[in-house]
Amino acid sequence: MSEKKTPAEKTRLHPRNKHREHYDFKLLIEASPELSKFITKNKYGNETVDFFNPDGVKALNKSLLIHHYGLKEWDIPAGYLCPPIPGRADYIHHIADILAARNFGKIPTGSNVKCLDIGTGANLVYPIVGNSEYGWSFVGTDIDPKAIESAESIVKSNPSLEGKVEVRLQAKADETFFGAIQKGEKFDLTICNPPFHSSAEDAHDASQRKLNNLKQEKVEKVELNFGGTSGELWTEGGEKAFILRMIQQSSQFAKTCCYFSTLVSKQSNVKHIKAALEKIGVMEQRMIPMGQGNKTSRIIVWTYLKKFERKEWAADRWKE
Repeated sequence: MSEKKTPAEKTRLHPRNKHREHYDFKLLIEASPELSKFITKNKYGNETVDFFNPDGVKALNKSLLIHHYGLKEWDIPAGYLCPPIPGRADYIHHIADILAARNFGKIPTGSNVKCLDIGTGANLVYPIVGNSEYGWSFVGTDIDPKAIESAESIVKSNPSLEGKVEVRLQAKADETFFGAIQKGEKFDLTICNPPFHSSAEDAHDASQRKLNNLKQEKVEKVELNFGGTSGELWTEGGEKAFILRMIQQSSQFAKTCCYFSTLVSKQSNVKHIKAALEKIGVMEQRMIPMGQGNKTSRIIVWTYLKKFERKEWAADRWKE
C-alpha cells in the first residue's frame, strides 16, 4: 500500500504546543534509546509507535518528556495512568493565556506563579510541562500514597524540578483543597484532570469501545494502553459529581486562589457545571474548547475575584 500523506501540523492543538508536528522518532530515540524497540510501521509505511502496547506508550512519554521538557529520568509504576503528553501540554498553554489576559497580554512566568495540580498522579506531567514552558512552581496533590511516592521520585531524579515542584498527600479523599492548601498559602491557579467514569464497569466499557474503534474490530481482552488505577479512572458519580464537589469546596478558598480550572471530558456535563458556578456566585467563568485527534474536550475556568481584585493580584504577584 502506498504511503499516506499526513498533514504537516496537528492544527487542533494550541499554537505554542510543541507536539503540533508529527513525532521525530530519530530525535526521540536519541533522547531515550529504549523507544526504538517499540517503533513500527503502519499500513501506509509510516513510522509510528504501537499504541496498543502500554510499555510502548510509556517509552514514548519518557522520550517526549526528556527531549522536549528537559528531564533526565522519568518512570511510573506499572498500571498507573500514562497520559498523552500533547493534550496535557494544551491545557497548560490555554491556562497560560487566561493569566496573560489579566497581565496586559503577557504570560506571567517564573516561580512567583504558583499552581495547584489536583490529582497530579504518579506521572507528574502537568508540573513538568508547566515548569519547563513557563518556569511556574507547582504543588501536586493526590490521595494515593504510591502515586505520591512516584511523583517524589521524579522530582528527586530531575534537578530542574527540585525546589520548584512539591507533592503532598491529600489524606481526605472527599476534600479537594482543604488539607492540601496550607495556612496563608496562595495559588495563582488550580488545574485538574478529574476521573471521567462513574464505576469500574463504566471505565472498562469505555476502554472496550475505544479499542474496538482503533482496531476496527472487537477486542476480546481489554488492556488499558494508557493505564490508570481505579482512583485515576473513576469515582462515585463520575466526572460530574467530582467537579460539582470541587466547585462547592472552591468557594471556601475564594480569596486564596485567583483562577480555578478543570478539564471537562463530557459535553453533557457542561450545562450542570455552568449552572453550579452561576449559583455559587463566581465573578467570571469561561469555557475553553480543546481538541486532540478525534477527541474533543474543554477546560472550565472560574474566579471569585472581581476585575479590580484580579488586576491587583497580577500587579502584586506576577512581577518578573
